[in-house]
Amino acid sequence: MNKKWLLPIFASFMLFSTTHIDSAEAATKTEVTDTASKYLGIPYKYGGTTTSGFDCSGFTSQVFADLGITLNRTSGAQYQQGTAVAKSDLQVGDLLFFNTSGSGISHVSIYIGDGKMIHSQTNQGVSYSNVNDPYYWGSRYVGAKRVATFDAEQQAEVKKVAVDFTVYASRAEAASQIAKALNLDTSNKNSDFIDVKPTYEHAGAIAAVAKLGIFEGDANGKFNPSSPITRAQIAKVLVIAFGLENAGQEVTFSDVPQDSWANQYVSILASNGVTNGDGNGSFGMDELLKIKELKMFIERLQSR
Repeated sequence: MNKKWLLPIFASFMLFSTTHIDSAEAATKTEVTDTASKYLGIPYKYGGTTTSGFDCSGFTSQVFADLGITLNRTSGAQYQQGTAVAKSDLQVGDLLFFNTSGSGISHVSIYIGDGKMIHSQTNQGVSYSNVNDPYYWGSRYVGAKRVATFDAEQQAEVKKVAVDFTVYASRAEAASQIAKALNLDTSNKNSDFIDVKPTYEHAGAIAAVAKLGIFEGDANGKFNPSSPITRAQIAKVLVIAFGLENAGQEVTFSDVPQDSWANQYVSILASNGVTNGDGNGSFGMDELLKIKELKMFIERLQSR
């Protein structure tokens, strides 16, 4: 996936210890979806510290290690790091701690803004949860620690990890919807993507669309199933999937430059009546694709 919608973040940040603040520089060009979101769906494994399975602190350690920050191994030990933060003052990237065993700190997660956190939890693996969930997490919350701080611009970028996939379409969702629309055989759940296991919910659909060249992986052999997809990217995917050609006069949009890689795909999609843009001359090429938009595009293609 060509993730042009993301800006490089975490260029620099301040590390906190219990006694002093040290300066440190994170790995450059680090993208949020390659730090936290890329691990979505990886199963929970007690004592797990690898992508074959994470426990809660194994997950937080891995994410922060990707960002150049070393955390202690266990949730209890991580609670000894950083600076305490009030729940009312939480910022993106803060570590949140919970007592799930009745005997002190036993769970840790990463705050991603808007009351959400990402963590590796039993039976669900790496997933999103509401910090104030009244049925479980809210009553077990202990406190938060800040081991890294970000400026306002960086926080805005970090929050993109909190993409609400009940509203926006992931690459896996797009693959699944397209495979269904094209009546593709999804029985073969094996693909060449190193981040899509045969047991993954959308493995069959991903393998099917990849076989037809509808979707491609990145340079590292990953499909990035949990990453969002932009409107420009889905234009290319749909043109390839449905074999579309320009159906008439070239359609242009103010925010799609003539020399952009997306220009021909957006124009073809529009010339076939699949999209009209926002009505003000823009297509919204870098906007994240909503699930309702994906379904609408496919319905229009099927009714042609």
